[in-house]
Amino acid sequence: MYYSTTYQLPVCTVTLACDGTGANLVGLWTQGQKYHGGTIPEAMVEKDDIPLFDSVKKWLDRYFAGARPAISELPLAPVGGEFRQGVWGILREIPYGEVTTYGDIAKQMAQKLGRKTMSSQAVGGAVGHNPISIIVPCHRVVGANGSLTGFAGGVPMKIKLLEHEGVDLSNMFVPKKGTAL
Repeated sequence: MYYSTTYQLPVCTVTLACDGTGANLVGLWTQGQKYHGGTIPEAMVEKDDIPLFDSVKKWLDRYFAGARPAISELPLAPVGGEFRQGVWGILREIPYGEVTTYGDIAKQMAQKLGRKTMSSQAVGGAVGHNPISIIVPCHRVVGANGSLTGFAGGVPMKIKLLEHEGVDLSNMFVPKKGTAL
């Protein structure tokens, strides 16, 4: 069993999800996000009075107030296979206010897996399926050419989050077309 609740942030409404024990956060999706709830293997039951949800809401409030709360403050347990878990682990290491590229993550994953190369597209798929948006900062991943693409919550939300963190977007752009807009 999984529990969920909704919470209003300054930029959108989000759905939070935890495991049946209420001990681990398994999801945070923005309203209308692609793959919303997609990693949860069964129906979520709405339940607002779970202490973990209060902790996550306080973490989010601090983040949107300009603080830099540590990801490690929250018990995260995203549901996914080994490759996705590896990519999501790398996402957790991207510092606040900084960005990295899909290619850089692919190089890190190749090294972790003992391979010479790794597909940036495979990494993009794992980043796009990140079930704990904002906290696991997939919005901090951009194209090698500065393209602001590939955020399941939408490019406008990605831009809001990067601007909130003070990222200099002057050398970045929104592509005119593509599969990851």
